[in-house]
Amino acid sequence: MADLVPVPGVMLERLGALGLDVAQILARAGVSPAVLGPPRGRLTTAEFFALWQAIEDLAGARDLGLRLGAEALPQKFDIASQAALHSESVGEALAKLGKYKRLVCPEEVTVRVVEGEARVRFHWLLAEGDPPRFLVDGTFASVLAMLRRGTHKPIAPLRVELTRRRADAALLTRHFGCPVQFDAPIDLLVLPAAALAEPFVTHNADLLALLLPGLDAELAAQDRRRTLADDVRLALCRRMCGERPSVDKVARDLRVSPRTLQRRLEEAGTSYQRLLDEVRDQAARRLLTRTDLDASQVAFLLGFEELNSFTRAFVHWAGTTPTRFRAQARAS
Repeated sequence: MADLVPVPGVMLERLGALGLDVAQILARAGVSPAVLGPPRGRLTTAEFFALWQAIEDLAGARDLGLRLGAEALPQKFDIASQAALHSESVGEALAKLGKYKRLVCPEEVTVRVVEGEARVRFHWLLAEGDPPRFLVDGTFASVLAMLRRGTHKPIAPLRVELTRRRADAALLTRHFGCPVQFDAPIDLLVLPAAALAEPFVTHNADLLALLLPGLDAELAAQDRRRTLADDVRLALCRRMCGERPSVDKVARDLRVSPRTLQRRLEEAGTSYQRLLDEVRDQAARRLLTRTDLDASQVAFLLGFEELNSFTRAFVHWAGTTPTRFRAQARAS
């Protein structure tokens, strides 16, 4: 999977129109203006995160991420969002966004329907750290704006869950029109499951008939380049929320037998346990750095049955205890 994230020129123009110094933002992010010029106009995930972090650092206004997302114009949508906007319904729009987003950048969009809720998650596949707050805010705001534009209805989430300490609560609650939960294990935009059936007035079957065959062909070519280890990491990330993802469950997600999965991972020079430790390690560092969850809560979310087991594992991964790691992260 190519680590390339498009940065639309209109985004930089919008920043300038809002009074921000674009040259200063790029300098703070360590991004050369030449990189964003034609023909490339793309950054790595790390560079893209640095750009958004610089925007957050220099913005002043805490609602800038929300505004950039909510005010995006349909004619400037990427190809995945165009396919979504012209779908038949909210559910189909989110499905198309999830299917084609990886053609635009290394980001996965998933929707899980659980107990009357449609839980929408955005996961950056090649990120070493968490996405900046303004990027998460802007992503959620842009998707909600797209759904409202498509339905011509004021669709409201049930809640927004954020993997950060409590901050800007009133601002976020006012924008999304729903409760905001902090210290969450993953960032989620939670909609009523019934909203998935809402029809889109922007549905255009003729446009989709022209657009989708080419996208499907490109997606098939991309999937052929993915590795089994990539697929296992993704499956583990999806299940990393209060349970220990067993090899049987992950194999079932990937539609292979547990024995075949373990054999193929061994042939690729890795193992299920090694990948599980890798994903748990990254998730633990994120939760300890970004949230106020205590170590026992982090242990539960990662699927450990007891705190001592998590502590021993974390010392092996990081060379220090979860408590000391958090203290060092806050100090730095």
